[in-house]
Amino acid sequence: MQEQNYENHRKLDPLFHIVLLAIIIYLIVQSIINLVDTFSYGGSRQQAIMFLMIAIAFAISYVKIRTYPLKVQDRTIRAEENLRYFALTGKLLDKNLKISQIIALRFAPDHEMIDLVDRAVREDLSNGQIKKEIQKWKADHHRV
Repeated sequence: MQEQNYENHRKLDPLFHIVLLAIIIYLIVQSIINLVDTFSYGGSRQQAIMFLMIAIAFAISYVKIRTYPLKVQDRTIRAEENLRYFALTGKLLDKNLKISQIIALRFAPDHEMIDLVDRAVREDLSNGQIKKEIQKWKADHHRV
C-alpha cells in the first residue's frame, strides 16, 4: 500500500463521487426541462412534478447516504483520539478542540500529537494547518 501523506490522504470513490453524482445531476436537469416543457406545451403536470420530486429525493438521499456514516466515523475518531491522548498524557483532549481538528490530529504520531494538540488549541489551527505540521504521517486507510 502506498505511503499516506498530506497530498494523497483524501479518498475518492469514482462510482459514488463521479458516476452517481453525474446521474443525479442529469436527472434533476432533465426533470426541470420536462417540467418547463409540460407547463409550456402541455402534458401531464402531475407526472412532470413527480419526476422532479423523485430527482430531488435522489439528491437528498445522495447527501444523507454520505453524511450519516461520516458523522459516525467522526464520533469514533473523537473517541479513539481522546483515548490515545489520555494514554499519552493522563488527560482528556481539550474541550475547545473542534472535531475537524481532532480528525486531523489522527494522522499525527504519538510523539508529535501532544505538541500539536497544544498548538491547535492555542493558535486555533485549521485541520489543513495541523496536517501540514505533521512531520511523520501516521496513515489512516480505514476512513471511507
